[in-house]
Amino acid sequence: MHTSIRRQTLGDVLRRSAQRFPAKTAIICGDTQWTYAAFDALVSRCAAGLAKLGVQQGERVAILARNSHGFAAIRFALARLGAVLVPINFMLKADEVAYILRHAEARFLVTDSGLAELARAAAALQTQVTAFIWIPAEDPSVPAAGMHPFDELLACQDAPPQNHVDGGDLLQIVYTSGTESSPKGAMLTHDAVLWQYTSCIADAEIHSNDVTLHALPLYHCAQLDVFLGPNIYVGSTNVITAKPVPDHLLALIEACKITSFFAAPTVWISILRSPALTPDKIASLAKGYYGASIMPVEVLRELASRFTKVRLWNLYGQTEIAPLATMLGPEDQLRKPGSCGRPVLNVETRVVNDDMQDVVPGEIGEIVHRSPHLMLGYFKDDARTQAAFEGDWFHSGDLGTIDAEGYISVVDRKKDMIKSGGENVASREVEEMIYRLPQVSEVAVIGLADPQWVEAVTAVVVLKHGAELSADAVIEFCRQHMASFKSPKRVIFADALPKNPSGKLLKRELRKQFSAAP
Repeated sequence: MHTSIRRQTLGDVLRRSAQRFPAKTAIICGDTQWTYAAFDALVSRCAAGLAKLGVQQGERVAILARNSHGFAAIRFALARLGAVLVPINFMLKADEVAYILRHAEARFLVTDSGLAELARAAAALQTQVTAFIWIPAEDPSVPAAGMHPFDELLACQDAPPQNHVDGGDLLQIVYTSGTESSPKGAMLTHDAVLWQYTSCIADAEIHSNDVTLHALPLYHCAQLDVFLGPNIYVGSTNVITAKPVPDHLLALIEACKITSFFAAPTVWISILRSPALTPDKIASLAKGYYGASIMPVEVLRELASRFTKVRLWNLYGQTEIAPLATMLGPEDQLRKPGSCGRPVLNVETRVVNDDMQDVVPGEIGEIVHRSPHLMLGYFKDDARTQAAFEGDWFHSGDLGTIDAEGYISVVDRKKDMIKSGGENVASREVEEMIYRLPQVSEVAVIGLADPQWVEAVTAVVVLKHGAELSADAVIEFCRQHMASFKSPKRVIFADALPKNPSGKLLKRELRKQFSAAP
């Protein structure tokens, strides 16, 4: 029997959704709207156009672009062709982008007008890039000079190549955004990503009736593969934007009658603080998701009190597991505040000590996983692959606890644990305490080098508009409610905290910025 009879790849997912819901709106982005039938046909033409340019099966094709309908089309066209997507963080500098291009051996680079200059600058730094492909953005734009425009791909009259693409084939290489000197490229197959889609659909209750807003960057696996992919799989309507600012988001939620929305805690906080937030703006919203970083418990309580009709989910995972690992559902948000929940449908998770033994409830250990979601390994990096899978479990690098009911709470990243005066201090615990102060909008706690403490617990605080608070008041409040060694030795007030486009706090930037400060 030919294996294509039983095949399930990302390209097949779109075709099957188009057969079920041909006239239904699949994609809305700016002034562009595509039905499922139109989207599917366009993706096939796009795949044929890419092949005509020389994109081969197994070829790594990088994309450096903001959210758009063009991004969605290229993503599914590459999957249908059997090529490998390499999404790149558009906040990186040219030399950082060039490292990924070189490491992935990408000959083709997809970009938009807003990032064309960065794309050219990066490609010029001894990379293998020989051709640029321009895609349209959310707002009307003119194709960048010297690049193959999106319409050229769609004009191809050839049938797309009948490449034999299988579920075990590589779908994407996603480079991690860690603090290490060289990013790691997580290799994910069609099978891994689609197994993850089924977990998302089951546990996040993704449904064909959803109208989902995609506002976090699609280069990030959370928006791309926890939301856009599963929503296409079930046949829902997808509104794509590149502008994750509160007033724009609230306007889209109201205008498009959005029912489902995912954002990092920092974006949810910005919406809560927006003067534009009124009950009528969010009347349609039924499901809210957060992840990418830890949601402060006080902010979670505020969300629950103001978004009274919205059921909330906490999603936890990482790139290497495609990326969803555990989930805290709506019924547990206030019963288990701060927890990232229990493993999703297709994941097995433990919290272990250094000897790979399960820790007792309440004891801190490393979170490890087994799952068909998992990556094959790191591209061209056997040593770090072997270390990640030591003991036949995937090591997340996150420290956590597990309670008697099996609910997991992330304590900290291993690298963010502060060693102060010989004691381990979890930065998250201190952050949660400072969030209790009503004047505080955001806070990040880091360790800074100190001659007395080795690392001094340091709080970087952003105040709510018009609020006043002194450093001494923050320190005294913490000392009243937690052990003195955990309390901040320094408090720094800032106008904003550095974040990547997915809303994740960049603590390494804070360490760099304040390490030399008195």
